[in-house]
Amino acid sequence: QVQLVESGGGLVQAGDSLRLSCAASGLTFSRSDMAWFRQAPGKEREFVASISWSGGSTRYSDSVKGRFTISRDNAKKTVYLQMNSLKPEDTAVYYCARSRLSWNIQAALTYDYWGQGTQVTVSS
Repeated sequence: QVQLVESGGGLVQAGDSLRLSCAASGLTFSRSDMAWFRQAPGKEREFVASISWSGGSTRYSDSVKGRFTISRDNAKKTVYLQMNSLKPEDTAVYYCARSRLSWNIQAALTYDYWGQGTQVTVSS
């Protein structure tokens, strides 16, 4: 049974930092491209960042580029999202997901396993 469990969310002020973690089990994590998505109230789920199975390739949405960093530790079966210079518009539930196809594809439909999400709230 595949499980993705996110943690690290919380309530912070604008300009603060948070690091999200996603622990995986039940899949061959070291051969899985992974990504982070987020969904704000009343909005569609949107791509945030992705990383290849080796960690050698990454991709970011324009809204987080330069502020967020995705990384992974295959020995720990964990993917991370370091979020710096947080803004109120970053407020959302953040999900990690496993890609069926490629880290280079942003469409949520191409991701087959999802975590339950962790809430990030940024106050102004």
